[in-house]
Amino acid sequence: MPRVETAFLDRDGVVNSSPPDGDYIRTWEQFRFLPRAIDALRLLTAAGVRVIVATNQRGVARGLMSEDELLGIHARMLEALEREGAGIDAIYYCPHEKGECSCRKPDVGLFLRARKDFPEIDFAKSAMVGDSLSDMEAGQRLGCRNILVPNPHREIDETVREAAARGLRIHEVAGSLFDAVSRLILDDAQER
Repeated sequence: MPRVETAFLDRDGVVNSSPPDGDYIRTWEQFRFLPRAIDALRLLTAAGVRVIVATNQRGVARGLMSEDELLGIHARMLEALEREGAGIDAIYYCPHEKGECSCRKPDVGLFLRARKDFPEIDFAKSAMVGDSLSDMEAGQRLGCRNILVPNPHREIDETVREAAARGLRIHEVAGSLFDAVSRLILDDAQER
């Protein structure tokens, strides 16, 4: 596989703990980094991998939080990461309801916006790390390396079976973002 130059990450369930199904992280006080997520982001930063978060945030469309509140959570997340020597190059989010846009994953509008801002992005040299089939479908549409991490609200085997039934390719299943990043970095080192 080619060296991964860009890591696209889902947010809830990958970087931070996922709220119960149907709920949303609405405040910074509800936001909790997952174990070793900061370490994973630090590894990506040190390896020179571009890190982009692509996240659906339908809670905005549902009036559960404002776009300014969402941006405030993201600003605090970036500040916390910077203090730890880790980083995220950009965050792209979809605040819309299902069916209202082309940016909501599994559509690829967020990723195309990222490539517009970072023209050097090559999707064939990118990985999508996510916890849902919509993440995997978006990654497959773009030709990314798909890495699935467990969703605490769903059995991983059930997700893998459903992906197979839908013809979605999952290149790897990792236990966490840290495990996924460790594999990406290790694979890159072995290819050199």
